[in-house]
Amino acid sequence: MMDKARSILKEYFGYDHFRKGQEDIIRLLLNGENVAGIMPTGGGKSICYQVPAMIFPGLTIVISPLISLMKDQVDALTEVGIPATYINSTLHNEEVQERICEIKNGHYKLLYIAPERLEADYFTELLKEVSISFIAVDEAHCISQWGHDFRPSYAKIGFLINKLAERPLVAALTATATPKVHEDICLLLNIPRENTIKTGFARDNLSFSIIKGQDKGKFLESFLKKNKEESGIIYAATRQEVEKLHERLAKKGYSVAKYHGGMNDGQRETEQQAFIKDDVSIMIATNAFGMGIDKSNIRYVIHYQLPKNMEGYYQEAGRAGRDGLQSKCILLYSAQDIRIQRFLIDQTINDPDKQKQDLDKLQSMINFCHTEDCLQEYILHYFGEEHTEKCGQCSNCTDERTVIDVTVEAQKVLSCMIRMGERFGKTMVAQVLTGSKNKKLMEFQLNKIKTYGLMKEQSAKEISDFIEFLISEQYIDVSTGTMPILKVSNKGKEVLLGKIRVVRKEQIETIKVSENNALFDYLRGIRKQLAEEENVPPFVVFSDQTLRNISMVMPTSHEDFREIKGIGDHKLQKYGDVIIEHILAFQIEEAYSADRKEIHSSEINTEIDKKAKKYVENSHLHTLELWESGLSIKEIAKERQLNVQTVENHLLRCGEEEIEIDWTKFLKPEDKTKIGEAIQKVGKDKLKPIKEELPDEISYFMIKVAIMLEKRNQQIRN
Repeated sequence: MMDKARSILKEYFGYDHFRKGQEDIIRLLLNGENVAGIMPTGGGKSICYQVPAMIFPGLTIVISPLISLMKDQVDALTEVGIPATYINSTLHNEEVQERICEIKNGHYKLLYIAPERLEADYFTELLKEVSISFIAVDEAHCISQWGHDFRPSYAKIGFLINKLAERPLVAALTATATPKVHEDICLLLNIPRENTIKTGFARDNLSFSIIKGQDKGKFLESFLKKNKEESGIIYAATRQEVEKLHERLAKKGYSVAKYHGGMNDGQRETEQQAFIKDDVSIMIATNAFGMGIDKSNIRYVIHYQLPKNMEGYYQEAGRAGRDGLQSKCILLYSAQDIRIQRFLIDQTINDPDKQKQDLDKLQSMINFCHTEDCLQEYILHYFGEEHTEKCGQCSNCTDERTVIDVTVEAQKVLSCMIRMGERFGKTMVAQVLTGSKNKKLMEFQLNKIKTYGLMKEQSAKEISDFIEFLISEQYIDVSTGTMPILKVSNKGKEVLLGKIRVVRKEQIETIKVSENNALFDYLRGIRKQLAEEENVPPFVVFSDQTLRNISMVMPTSHEDFREIKGIGDHKLQKYGDVIIEHILAFQIEEAYSADRKEIHSSEINTEIDKKAKKYVENSHLHTLELWESGLSIKEIAKERQLNVQTVENHLLRCGEEEIEIDWTKFLKPEDKTKIGEAIQKVGKDKLKPIKEELPDEISYFMIKVAIMLEKRNQQIRN
């Protein structure tokens, strides 16, 4: 039978020999045994079911999650003379009926369908009328809830197969299966575990690189200049980033296409074909692009932002070098990308177990970016391979920086965690070690433990990066959830006992990230509002230099703010939370739309977009809900982890939008009288002079409430 298989391989596909793993999978199938094939992207999985399909007497059904993949493969098979077809949602009813008739008459050897098709009663009835010899489940990792692309309809495939008159042979094929996913595949599809063929996840022709601390835009342009003639993919995490990169590179004269879920089918197909046909050399895309794209001459894949898991990353990176030639896989790492991925997980997943799983996967991705061991080995270990060798060509293997002993520094961090009761996350540990005077830290009396200020010669960011390194090397375990908690691992305890030395590559100064001009312009507007409320010039609030530093660092915590020159404790307490809230809103808006007009007017296609819009637009309404539930302003601030001033600003915004609130609760009659007299004296547009005329217990918030009430009374009188 294998001679027949080799003959078909030569006759239809033009190859003299099978690739590694293909022959083993086909031999098991021809012996009448179910099989699981785990092969890397570009490993030739389709041959494993296309060749047996031509040998088996009946119909072979190929279950695939992608419509574009179905059409491409059917076109390719038809081109070489193999009778194949597909049924999916792109066909009109008449076309579906015509193909069903041809299937009944035995015109085809292969039928491609999506898993959801098996759930239709009419289709399962059709299958009972047809002789089905073999079912191939492509992208089989989708069958497991632990897989990175889990689809509920995949989980039903085994049950639906059992409903057929005669049980066909089954082959499950995937490029990305962790041990847990592999276990589920075999269990749900009745495949003996010993009938698993793994060809290894290593791709010897790929070199992996992690670039940290660089200006992404400058790095990208420098790389593209040196590789002008090559074809490559640039992946970004959001549609908005794809659009920005596409516009930027097109203006620079690069030959670029784009692909994301916000484009219609026709636009995506046009751009995809231009890339496949080499009409353009660079594809800029979200993770919506690539699965099933058999373009062999992709010389590089660049991840402009952090992917959410290793499975997706390796699948996308693996699209480089499918022809076997040397190719590059580059990930541009920035800590702020983690916040976007955490936000996406938090907003789109309601199941606590699934959320924990996705956060675990994200942490593995973060660890990948911080490990100093071989990157290829890290990937192989993640997918369950134990006996591996260093690749010798990734950015870590070729890194010639000096290795230094950091055992003492590691012991300081681990000891600090234990003295803190292993109850806190990375930020708090770094604050204790730097001797921060953070209010929360003081409340927990962490300033009294022996390790407080033990590493004050370093910045909180340097210590945070070091902690990430210790996590990646498994000296520290991290729990997942909205507030990750650090614990000393068994390996870390060995370090504390002096049984293990910790070494790390010497850190080098990196290129500073250029300021975010769009954020700088946005924050200038916020600064002007704050200055008007204080009746001072804008530069008194923040100088331009300080504002540029803010737009460069994009702080999202008080500790981040302390890294910026020009901001003392007073300004931090006064403006910190207000600026942080605006930066977060800006980042999320940037991720989902070009501007607020697009958020309001564009069609919102996904649950992510809806929740992002709600977060950006309605944060003040969440505060209002909590206040109306009976919480005080201070209690809301604690609940939402906001500054009291931010909570007050939220309530004032509700007032500006004329939402009904009983403002009299915030003012005693005598306070209102005092404020009214001060306003009469100095004018309501000069808040600072008003405040100077009043007792200390009357806040700016109370003054603004009084002004708002006066405006409303004026409207009523008019």
